[in-house]
Amino acid sequence: MNLEKLWVEWQTGLGALLPKLAVALLIFLVSLYLAKWVSGMLLRVLERRKVNSGAERLISETVRWSIIVYGSVMALQQFADVTAFLAGLGILGFTVGFALQDVMKNFAAGVLLLLQKPFRIGDNIAVASFEGTVTAIDLRSTEIHTFDGRTVIVPNAEVLNHAIINYTRSVHRRVELSVGVAFGSDLEQAQKLTLDAIRQVPALLDDPAPQVVFQNFGDSSMRLTVFYWVDTEKMSLLAAQDAGLKLIKRMFDEHHIHIPYPIRTVLTQSEK
Repeated sequence: MNLEKLWVEWQTGLGALLPKLAVALLIFLVSLYLAKWVSGMLLRVLERRKVNSGAERLISETVRWSIIVYGSVMALQQFADVTAFLAGLGILGFTVGFALQDVMKNFAAGVLLLLQKPFRIGDNIAVASFEGTVTAIDLRSTEIHTFDGRTVIVPNAEVLNHAIINYTRSVHRRVELSVGVAFGSDLEQAQKLTLDAIRQVPALLDDPAPQVVFQNFGDSSMRLTVFYWVDTEKMSLLAAQDAGLKLIKRMFDEHHIHIPYPIRTVLTQSEK
């Protein structure tokens, strides 16, 4: 009788177990297929965006294993309540995450930078008080070779939290020069000569047109400001500034427009 009872119980238990086993196996197989499909699609998207190859593989594998782990947990849920186990993993994950929060923050920022691509290797940028050429981008940091010759490694979270100026993408740039002319000068003539000088800058753009405006009275001169746009693919911004100043100075010298030195009047009281 005992054997018959055990056999019946075993059959009953097996009958109840088989559907759960089938569902668990189906969930696991679907998660494997979904993980492969999603990671493959993500990898193709990242390749089209020309993301760093190491980052492509890391992001793709992270997504794939996340789906597989989630599917495995859902499959195990068919046999037992894994809530307590998941709670323990959550506490462990929170502890590890808190200890590595800076690393994870930089990692997440690195992923966003590689996906959004606000700059590429070789671009001239300004970020977090540094200006220079981007020489490397990885998941933890961005390496910049500054214009004064330093190599700076900036954490990606620091990059993402600051405004990024990409000089390379801005082909057309505006130059602004300030010039002083003597109070006794013909201001209309000074404006015309300044415009004539600026029109000789090699990389000058006609649109927007250059402008010369008097903006304020200086201590010893009338201050005029010159605005003009140049094509930085033909001439660098510094070269365009240099050329503009030289051309204005030459034009003023030829037409006797005086650029005065600052004048100070010192009053002294003589002793009686």
